[in-house]
Amino acid sequence: MAEQAVTANSGIIHRIVSVVGAHNLVNSVWGYVDTTIRWCWIPSWLPSWCPTSQSQLQTAEDKMLRCVQSAFSKQHVSISSGNLLWTLTFNSDRFKDKTPMVLLHGFGGGVGLWAQNLDALSQQRPILALDLLGFGQSSRPLFSLDAQEAEEQFVDSIEQWRATMGLESMILLGHNLGGYLAVSYSIKYPGRVKHIVLVEPWGFPSSPDTVEADRPVPVWIKALGAMFNSFNPLAGLRLIGPLGPALVQTLRPDFKKKFSSMFSDSTVSDYIYHLNVQTPSGETAFKNMSIHGCAKRPMLQRMDQLQPEIPLTIIYGSRSSIDSNSGSTIKEMRPHSLVEIIIIRGAGHYVYADQPEDFNHLVLQVCDKVD
Repeated sequence: MAEQAVTANSGIIHRIVSVVGAHNLVNSVWGYVDTTIRWCWIPSWLPSWCPTSQSQLQTAEDKMLRCVQSAFSKQHVSISSGNLLWTLTFNSDRFKDKTPMVLLHGFGGGVGLWAQNLDALSQQRPILALDLLGFGQSSRPLFSLDAQEAEEQFVDSIEQWRATMGLESMILLGHNLGGYLAVSYSIKYPGRVKHIVLVEPWGFPSSPDTVEADRPVPVWIKALGAMFNSFNPLAGLRLIGPLGPALVQTLRPDFKKKFSSMFSDSTVSDYIYHLNVQTPSGETAFKNMSIHGCAKRPMLQRMDQLQPEIPLTIIYGSRSSIDSNSGSTIKEMRPHSLVEIIIIRGAGHYVYADQPEDFNHLVLQVCDKVD
């Protein structure tokens, strides 16, 4: 009976896809649904479906940073088109002979997630952490639907921010999406980068072949895949509205454990929630830059454009699901460049939070080689 139902459903979906076309079906129906979810269904003059606001995000970030002992400033830095990038700055007037290090967070992140690293890293040089365009407390503009153009928007925003901040050169440390953008930036502006530190970088290998010749994927699964691929990655978090904070705590209890030395309450999950239920600007850009979780424009295909004089350090967690083979491939592709691969034991994808002391120590050692 179940097999007959699946067969019948498969036939119906197949006929729909054949008549309407998967692309048109997805754009006309599911694109509308995700747009509705994106704006939380509720008109601006009614209370938000999602219990969040800019002030709540600010409060959540302040709580994340309350354990940071070092003095720092925070500001919105103006770039083009009226956009602002939220920035934390440590030791801007000290260590003037040292190259500043700039921290670029990953997808769905923000400056508060560096809470266990800022004190240690800022003891030897200026440290700047910013919310990427479209994330955190930075502006959330519309991005291009084109993957290359969206990537360029991210990269150009970083360059405009650098120029406004008056940084002649930088050490770029990027986690996840931040690592991808660090290399993209360095290809375009090589004179501004002294060293790249990639932490569990996203977007380097090509998208795997999802269709095996001996295991054809049923059309109904393809249709479901096309349907869900149209949604923003975190649309479901906005869909469930008031249940969102509890869902984050339930599905990601590991984050509380990662920051257990600093917080015993819901500080971290609250911050992650408020980061990701605002207008999904950077989230939409990430979706448009991705296919099946991989980059549409894999960075490995462009590593030959990165000047060989720029050294690379690549950090992976031993328990991470990220494929560290990309690091070995990069090392093979750059035989005349400094490429160092570091594996941190006991760490997963969020290396800097899983093993912060080891991470901080290793990053400081890397920076010592710069100046």
